[in-house]
Amino acid sequence: MPTSTKLSVRDVVTVKLPAASAYLSVLRTATAGLAARLDFTLDEIEDLRIAVDEACAMLLAQALPGTDLVCEFELTGDAMRISVSVLTVDGAEPSRDTFAWTVLSSLAGEVDARVGADDRVTVTLQKRRGTAGAP
Repeated sequence: MPTSTKLSVRDVVTVKLPAASAYLSVLRTATAGLAARLDFTLDEIEDLRIAVDEACAMLLAQALPGTDLVCEFELTGDAMRISVSVLTVDGAEPSRDTFAWTVLSSLAGEVDARVGADDRVTVTLQKRRGTAGAP
């Protein structure tokens, strides 16, 4: 009798748009659609939409005028990793002791931030299916 082997799916979707809050609805919609593809629950999808919005708000506050916001969604089986980055004025990493960071952590599960070349700041969120409401 043949055994069933679950294939590991890995997709990466990149969205690049102007670093302005007027475009955040595009990212919220993309987040919801991609999370639905991984069979996230409605609550988990809404958590991710809010988390992406919050991460972008953090970054847009320090974005270099006229730059682009880049959002990379990586889908792997039962998880979604979302990296949002923008060129910033000062290359300051978001503070991890703020209410916004606490919200991100509770909604997304795993949250990290880093500063790269040219003062590009990236906030990365990772959520696994089945972790709605988990710290």
